[in-house]
Amino acid sequence: MVDVAAIFKAYDVRGVVPDELDESVARAAGAAFVEVLDVLAGPGAVVVGYDMRPSSPGLAAAFAEGVTSTGADVVDIGLASTDQLYFASGRLQLPGAMFTASHNPAKYNGIKLCRAGASPVGAESGLRDIADLVAKSLTEPPAGVPVPGKVTRKNLLTAYADHLNELVDLTGIRPLKVVVDAGNGMGGHTVPAVFATGPVEIVPLYFELDGNFPNHEANPLDPKNLVDLQAKVREVGADLGLAFDGDADRCFVVDEQGDPISPSAITGAVAVRELAKHPGSSVIHNLITSKAVPELITEHGGTPVRARVGHSYIKAQMAETDAVFGGEHSAHYYFRDFWRADTGMLAALHVLAAVGEQDRPASEVFAKYERYVASGEINNRVDDPAATVAAIEDTYAGRDGVTVDHLDGLTVDAEEWWFNVRASNTEPLLRLNVEAGDAATMARVRDEVLALITGAPVEEN
Repeated sequence: MVDVAAIFKAYDVRGVVPDELDESVARAAGAAFVEVLDVLAGPGAVVVGYDMRPSSPGLAAAFAEGVTSTGADVVDIGLASTDQLYFASGRLQLPGAMFTASHNPAKYNGIKLCRAGASPVGAESGLRDIADLVAKSLTEPPAGVPVPGKVTRKNLLTAYADHLNELVDLTGIRPLKVVVDAGNGMGGHTVPAVFATGPVEIVPLYFELDGNFPNHEANPLDPKNLVDLQAKVREVGADLGLAFDGDADRCFVVDEQGDPISPSAITGAVAVRELAKHPGSSVIHNLITSKAVPELITEHGGTPVRARVGHSYIKAQMAETDAVFGGEHSAHYYFRDFWRADTGMLAALHVLAAVGEQDRPASEVFAKYERYVASGEINNRVDDPAATVAAIEDTYAGRDGVTVDHLDGLTVDAEEWWFNVRASNTEPLLRLNVEAGDAATMARVRDEVLALITGAPVEEN
């Protein structure tokens, strides 16, 4: 029997196929989704999309069967990126389901769910209730309705591309050569449509849709998966490079030298651009982004709003504050003009516009947004995450000039450095992020905290 609770995470559904996630679970999830969101009393239909993984079409079809078994209809948009599914949910004002495991290895698949208008479905806003219904229906299958709903197929790729190009017009920029690594993921599907016009020459890497990921995992957060992109940028003399994850909702950027541009720098740059169009607006940033991000927002007349890590939290705060934009350290970027949903493709268009609107190379354009030295996220397996975090707090709380807060895990902030340590939602891991004004200070603080996490002594230099 499938352990339903194990595959329903805080924000989505994710598991190994078929051991943890199979078509029976997907079918039950479709029916439960209709019931929890009261689809029959509202829009009467659900929009469904899926990525290039071999199991995705079958899982999506099973989910659609579950939806139609209740009498609700399905709009099937076929192969799609996750942000294309959000576009469909927003444009059609329908709740949606996207079948993807994003950046996870080939053996995984999952479901990302949203309400009409791409609003989030998180643990406290319906996902837990859906999980409970799925678990029940796997042992006590519900009776279907006499007249099931119908499935309608709709191609929205061109409309999606047109919408993005209306938001960021590249027709007036200087010609750019851009290497794009799709990682055999859905970027190979969406990039050609989005960049069909305009002065951007795309040099494609791994555009063939292949959910077995024959070249490298579609996870640009891991530096080893950027190596091919970096080499190709240098080889062809490109102006910059873009790397998308498997479902193409996240975008990572390297400059003309192949050096990565941090997601915090991208967040800062896009925030400045959005504030120029919408002066005085709020901008969301999660608590792991660089301290430079709220500084830049304030300097350009905006109001920075600090949020927990995770798309359901970001989207909720965007709605509460009417924020124009939001960014996360993981390269998720959210836009009010995109139904407050995350879209790496729209962020990519902003990056190209920022570079193409002047004559300086990308490395110079983004240098002003990189003010501090960061450790990147460091994960350590621990037996008791809560006790370890408590011991870290005991070590730092009360020091002169140091403040602590618990918005998401533990954040310790001093004048010249800060760090955050928080537990994983799914594994016995602690995630550590450190930032400081210089490399030596960052390394010192990083090593001090790691010693507390691992129990290893700090080496004297």
